[in-house]
Amino acid sequence: MRYIVLLSAAAAAAMAGGYKIPESSINGTALSAAYVAASHGADAAYYNPAAMVYNEDANLFEADMTYIGLSSIDFDGTSDYSSKKENFLVPTFHFASKKLGDNGARVGLSVIVPAGLSKRWAHSTPKATAEEFTLQTVEVNPSFAVPLSDTVSFGAGFRIIHTSGIVKAQGTVPFNYSQSMTGDSIDVGYNFAINYRPEPNISLAATYRSKIDLTVEGDADLTSPFVNGNREVSVTVPVPAALNLAAAYSFGQGTTIEAVFERTFWSSYKQLNFNYTDATAEAVFGTSKARNWEDTNSYRLGLTQQYNQWTAMAGVAYDETPVPESTLGYELPDSDAWIFSLGGKYKMDEHWSFGLAGLLDLKKSRDVYQTPATGIKGEFSNARAYLVTAGIEYRF
Repeated sequence: MRYIVLLSAAAAAAMAGGYKIPESSINGTALSAAYVAASHGADAAYYNPAAMVYNEDANLFEADMTYIGLSSIDFDGTSDYSSKKENFLVPTFHFASKKLGDNGARVGLSVIVPAGLSKRWAHSTPKATAEEFTLQTVEVNPSFAVPLSDTVSFGAGFRIIHTSGIVKAQGTVPFNYSQSMTGDSIDVGYNFAINYRPEPNISLAATYRSKIDLTVEGDADLTSPFVNGNREVSVTVPVPAALNLAAAYSFGQGTTIEAVFERTFWSSYKQLNFNYTDATAEAVFGTSKARNWEDTNSYRLGLTQQYNQWTAMAGVAYDETPVPESTLGYELPDSDAWIFSLGGKYKMDEHWSFGLAGLLDLKKSRDVYQTPATGIKGEFSNARAYLVTAGIEYRF
């Protein structure tokens, strides 16, 4: 049941609508993930594997640590209460190889955290559905790239995601009950990319990451008048496919600007259905919950300026929420967001560089009118997320 975390509450912790965390490197954080067509260095292995063929002819490593701080989310309704603040440290790693053979092929490897969350409520009303939602994911993404011509390159990768988490809820309606669920899974998918560079200063790219069905299995400790004790439980939830279309242009004085349009196919997430092997547990706790999420668009703009050994970066993005009002709940009080970021890197010598980047994610306040699915009426507000990424790069 770890994956209820990912699908039901991730937006509360992630840096994008739904449960994505697209910021997985210094450049990714500094540019608000407007980093596809102009990807370079070790992290190109994740953001745009086709771009690895344009890297310098060297082995490139990057190791980063990202701090994620989540504000409490305020709810103003019949009663007023707030979720708890959260703090996390997330490591990531990227590698891109030098040329392999005469054709210029490259290989890469990224170990990143594609999604994550933790949302906890202490008030009795939200605890009925979301006392705690905690998610941990790790993705291992090996990739390769080959030049198809002097101007076109192709890259692809294999995605392996391990998911684990905790889900807790307790309430008194229609009877006293509690749930404490844990579970995990390993699931696979793929990604590919095409890069077109008709001129050295122009880059056009398209990347696609496949949908992955997370097939989580675990145990639930249940308490109710009808069933008590530990029961086996499973759930299948899609990680949606995502398409990025990007264009980057470099000016003559070390300036690069990039625009990215991202389409995430959240409409594949139609319901959350926990399946219990025990018939009584299935009857009491196995009710399917409608989600009916919607496909979303994200719009990203990044600016990079190089000054000899220094590189300065800034980004802005607008990110739509996939969660309709009809299924919005305490598990995932998501809304559209503006994202702003800054960062920089310093090249110490021919081998070492280091960098620091920061990002602010501002969720809009959202009014919710009572619906049959949630019974919630009020306003969610003050949802914010803060990211700080520090890392080092090594080339040889």
